[in-house]
Amino acid sequence: MHEPLTVGKIYKDNRQKFKIKCHNNSIGYGRVVTSSKLNRPGLELAGYWKYFDKSRIQIIGKKENMYLRTLPEEGRRKIITKLCSSGTPAIIFAHGAKPSDVFLEVARENNIALSSTPMLTSNLIGQLMDYLDWNLAPSTIVHGSLVDVYGVGLLLTGRSGIGKSEVALDLVERGHRLVADDIVKIIRRADNVIIGTSNEFLEHHMEVRGLGIVDVRQMFGIQAIRQQKRVEVQVELVEWDDDANYERIGAKVNYVKILEVNTPLVNLPIYPGKNITVIAEVIAMNHLLKFMGKNIAKDFEKKLAAKIRKKSRMAMLEQYLKKDFE
Repeated sequence: MHEPLTVGKIYKDNRQKFKIKCHNNSIGYGRVVTSSKLNRPGLELAGYWKYFDKSRIQIIGKKENMYLRTLPEEGRRKIITKLCSSGTPAIIFAHGAKPSDVFLEVARENNIALSSTPMLTSNLIGQLMDYLDWNLAPSTIVHGSLVDVYGVGLLLTGRSGIGKSEVALDLVERGHRLVADDIVKIIRRADNVIIGTSNEFLEHHMEVRGLGIVDVRQMFGIQAIRQQKRVEVQVELVEWDDDANYERIGAKVNYVKILEVNTPLVNLPIYPGKNITVIAEVIAMNHLLKFMGKNIAKDFEKKLAAKIRKKSRMAMLEQYLKKDFE
């Protein structure tokens, strides 16, 4: 789960990027933002409040600001008071406009943060919504290792001590790229794509049992890491069980839900001497082939079924000929 996203954090994270200037110090910085949408209160300023969403940050563009200036002082104060007392988390002026004295007074009374930016309204809305989408997206923490293998995000999971980090380290040594180890933060985007990132504190460090903490970036170089990667296949490492019935052909695809997104799942049994790294590479390449429309397992299954049908027809023909005495 995300920590609450406050107005103060939004301003801090985007102060340089948006060139944000605060006009009433840190008033309203503790307000929590829950909506990734923004609102330009054009209709509301004209008196229509029926569909007003108070959870959204309000953006005052050039048109809204100029319209407010045409109103008589009493009407302007009334509208500004209703806007600031609605519960909206913050108000941002675009085009470098400065809020009026009335705006500053009413905002202070209602604990609303007022700020401005020289950005164009459309640019501000696009970039700020992207920031809010990322920071308010559903998220979870998975214990495992995420590695970019041939462009495919493999999430290695399994019980503690089974060897996830060792497999990830071996993949990095073979030229693949580490995204996260031990703690993988996964975020779901609006289009049902799940993205894995590293924990900010760990950041490309790995714990290798018997050795300790290693810094992958320092040891293997910048080319050995990624900041984030889409999670495309989960590889669950399990201990070999002689009595278990493991997949032999691979035509059936199992899935696991991560943040309600169906993700292909491969249960990979391991035992001493088995080259898990090479198999992980094969899993990634096989996923790429499926993405390109080539399913080896299903093709094999079709050939096998055709062979069986042909053999069955031949057997029926032989039985018929045996009974033909003419």
